[in-house]
Amino acid sequence: MGMHENIATLSQQHKPVDSKTPHVVTMIEAINMALHRAMDEDSNVVVLGEDVATNGGVFRATVGLKDRFGHRRVMDTPLAETLIAGISVGMAAQKLRPVAEIQFMGFIYATMEHIVSHAARLRNRTRGRLTCPMVLRAPYGGGIHAPEHHSESTEALFAHIPGIRVVIPSSPTRAYGLLLSAIEDPDPVIFLEPKRIYRMVKQEIYDDGVGLPLDTCYTLRQGEHITLISWGSMVHETLQAADKLQQQGISAEVIDVATISPLDIDTLVASVQKTGHCVIIQEAARHCGVAAEISATLQEQAFRSLQAPIARVTGFDTPMPYLQRENIYMNSASDIVDAAVKTLEAS
Repeated sequence: MGMHENIATLSQQHKPVDSKTPHVVTMIEAINMALHRAMDEDSNVVVLGEDVATNGGVFRATVGLKDRFGHRRVMDTPLAETLIAGISVGMAAQKLRPVAEIQFMGFIYATMEHIVSHAARLRNRTRGRLTCPMVLRAPYGGGIHAPEHHSESTEALFAHIPGIRVVIPSSPTRAYGLLLSAIEDPDPVIFLEPKRIYRMVKQEIYDDGVGLPLDTCYTLRQGEHITLISWGSMVHETLQAADKLQQQGISAEVIDVATISPLDIDTLVASVQKTGHCVIIQEAARHCGVAAEISATLQEQAFRSLQAPIARVTGFDTPMPYLQRENIYMNSASDIVDAAVKTLEAS
């Protein structure tokens, strides 16, 4: 009996999850809920990573999974990110659906050999005979006073690689729906979770197992004068900036990119064609960032609609500083407002 059949056979039977009662949850709770739901509905879904089983993960995203699904489906691994990624590729090639956790994005670089050279290429290499339905989860970003390697925002590294999706939720609702869809996707997904907002807000979610579309931007707020584009934790400051701009009589449209690769450029172009102005906000360093790619594409496809140059509000081209300087690196709602006002004045 092979690994795939063995795990499926040994999976425990569980009570169905209540989908009729709304749950008011944080993002980390929504992720945990999505993992429970996915594992309930598909015995091929397995979870692995450092401390994900007994301890429930460093942020408790996987708490309760081992007790419910057993150690054959929820596996603690050695402190070896290369091994975690390699095992996940092998599992996915044999029709399992591994959801692997990397404790912090700063530790993800050891996985890149397997992600770039194998996971991203498996469908193309086998002419579609094999796919790689794996999810690599990682907390990412700054804002929690963490030390070096625990505050990385290097999503652009993976967005550059053909064959993988890069998904970044901005809220509990988005995390639940996007993670379910990522697990169901036949191709590899890098699922980056902004840890600064793990417990920032709560939202009402029905645990109904319904995923949200990948490769889709979400318009969070309609506006007429300027388009504000962001993703991940910076969506919260962007919405705050839109409120402040409204007080000045400026109507801002706010778009959550959600999937940074591949980009839903049509939604972004349509918004900029309507407003004529655009500011793109990212936490990551400025050079070669996702904001630069969005800006270049908008210049190509919506140039005649632009009434002023596109502005970018970004991090600095330095490592994330330690806690004494972290707030200087992180963008605020006021930074976004200033960029928006300058963009409008330039038209």
